[in-house]
Amino acid sequence: MKLLAISDLHVGFPDNHAAVASLGARPDDWLVLGGDLGETFEHVRFVLDTLAPRFRKLVWVPGNHELYVPPHAPPGEPRGAARYARYVELCRERGVLTPEDPYPVWEGEGGAHLIVPMFLLYDYTFRPDDVPVSDAVAWAAEHGIAAADEFLLDPAPFSSRQAWCHARVAETEARLRAAPGLPKVLINHFPLRQDLVFLPRVPRFSPWCGTRKTTDWHVQFDARVVVQGHLHVRRTVHVDGVRFEEVSYGYPRERRGDRPIDAYVKQILPTPEPSP
Repeated sequence: MKLLAISDLHVGFPDNHAAVASLGARPDDWLVLGGDLGETFEHVRFVLDTLAPRFRKLVWVPGNHELYVPPHAPPGEPRGAARYARYVELCRERGVLTPEDPYPVWEGEGGAHLIVPMFLLYDYTFRPDDVPVSDAVAWAAEHGIAAADEFLLDPAPFSSRQAWCHARVAETEARLRAAPGLPKVLINHFPLRQDLVFLPRVPRFSPWCGTRKTTDWHVQFDARVVVQGHLHVRRTVHVDGVRFEEVSYGYPRERRGDRPIDAYVKQILPTPEPSP
């Protein structure tokens, strides 16, 4: 039994939709879906209904795109925390684990690990020290960088995305402190550390990428692996002896056309052999 991961499937793109439909079955393995499956309930429902029968267990965390509400949405469209709750409901209807469920113990080669799906958002603190947090969006705009989140991600009922982030961080930290003392796999769409935000083409996109409140969580909470997405820059980095895996699939223009989606599924546990 393996623990596998992929994120940022963005099935609103026809090529990505077709790729997910073609993903091979691994009925003995768990698959982590690390957020940004799409922008609508229909997108997420398609991914869950397609992949749940092909794996022993799915684990889902939300990204920012699942929370988007377009300007033309009807007045009753769920927003903010209510929208997130609706995704949790969709998952639970299909037996998919979410950040709102008890953390499961993964029993496979290498021993027991606690699987910790999280939803933490961002608070604009991923910026240079000499830029006040209140100026982070303006600092990004100096280079023509802006996030659609500023227009499409409603934080209701919270007063701001920062406030929602801080509430999620506090709730998750309390759960982690009370969790069993097992080695952990921490899973979050957004990076936990600012130094892992690698965006060579748009470096000033960092304010929308996480919070400094989680910088040392990999040490505090005995993580063996941290799984993240969001950046669309797949890579493996080790910090303090902990493996950080960015597992994005990404947009069609960001991939080699001849590489099947199965090649983007990353093995998290047991620890894979180093690539030659």
